[in-house]
Amino acid sequence: MTILIQNGQVINPATGMNEVADVLVENGVVSKIEKGIKEKADRKINAKGCFVMPGFIDMHVHLRDPGFEEKETIETGCRAAAHGGYTTILAMPNTKPVVDNPDVVNYVHNKAKTVGLVNVLQVGAVTKNQEGKELADIEGMVKAGIPAISEDGKSVMNAQLYREAMEKAAKLGIVVLAHCEDKNLVNGGVMNEDEHARELGLKGITNSVEDIIVARDIMLSHDTGARLHLCHCSTEDSVMMVDLAKQKNVKVTAEVCPHHFTLTSDDIRKIAPEMDVEKNVIAADADADTNFKMNPPLRTKKDVEALRAGLRDNIMDVISTDHAPHTFADKNTSMKNAPFGIVGLETAACLTYTELVLGGYLTPMQMAEKMSYNPAKIVGIDKGDIAPGKTADIVIFDPNETYKIDKNKFASKGRNTPFDGRTVTGKVKMTIVGGHIVYEE
Repeated sequence: MTILIQNGQVINPATGMNEVADVLVENGVVSKIEKGIKEKADRKINAKGCFVMPGFIDMHVHLRDPGFEEKETIETGCRAAAHGGYTTILAMPNTKPVVDNPDVVNYVHNKAKTVGLVNVLQVGAVTKNQEGKELADIEGMVKAGIPAISEDGKSVMNAQLYREAMEKAAKLGIVVLAHCEDKNLVNGGVMNEDEHARELGLKGITNSVEDIIVARDIMLSHDTGARLHLCHCSTEDSVMMVDLAKQKNVKVTAEVCPHHFTLTSDDIRKIAPEMDVEKNVIAADADADTNFKMNPPLRTKKDVEALRAGLRDNIMDVISTDHAPHTFADKNTSMKNAPFGIVGLETAACLTYTELVLGGYLTPMQMAEKMSYNPAKIVGIDKGDIAPGKTADIVIFDPNETYKIDKNKFASKGRNTPFDGRTVTGKVKMTIVGGHIVYEE
């Protein structure tokens, strides 16, 4: 299929291009980018007023498949990704069974190819069954195609074992994706440790829960030469430590999620037990809206400002979603008992544009860098670039459309979002993967 995208603002960080032009796609590849292309095409798309950018790449997605298909499947997760402008996603390994061997890697990759919507790269676990006792078959999983290892959902608390994993990752040329959480310090906490937690009568999680493991992992990366990518950073000191590590040429990169640069712990709402949501009665033990419960938790205004500044100043490299779908039943309980996590694939682009671009922190070029170009470089894939000769993974994004987020329109099975009803500006209009239109509004 030949596609001609006309009159769009082409934003391509790989080449620095930022101008109105046409994009011709032939046989799944970008063949021309110039003004006034006259070639015939099977499909002409008028992108006037829209950004034409390399397809977004999400380094942090929970597809829940295998084992938790009631929350999400590879198909529904990929469909949500396409709706959100994502053309490549990295799937976390905390499934059932855990992705700790080549067989489970192959299962996910084969199923994703059968679905045929977006590119799925499965991440391998660091330890067997994510138990933190013995290294997983990292070499075998690399041969099966994993681009990275992660113990996401927890940290490997045994520093010597984690060091061995980093040494192996460095040798094999893959990146380590780090969930930084000292589980001994969590101590039953469910939200940020602050005055609002005390008002709600809920146990808090201090910044040190994250910061201690960030410091440890940066030191281990420095010792081993492993490429370290810090997932879902949420604290002011995480930004500071990443900055210092980069000044010392440690091979560290870091991501921030939209919920962490948009919301604070003060946004967590009390909830009345008699409230009716989605025609389901709220559980009697409900104390606060569990759609605001995520790990790491929402932090303070000071932390949010540090994260925004870190993205602006290119200390923080990537915007990822940590897309974590749960069922209504999962979340319909107290903050203490509800699982951590929210969905994010279908809200990340609009929140990034609304909060950071319109907020004056990022340019549209930086948005494309942090949502596409930088993730591709970190993972080591030939993506995030729509220059002629490159695979046509493209998103068309309208920066002018203002609307309210509606969770009932999500393609994901998950509806667990704190952003339902929030007014945003910027909408994904079309997603093209390998020259095929996989989503069109």
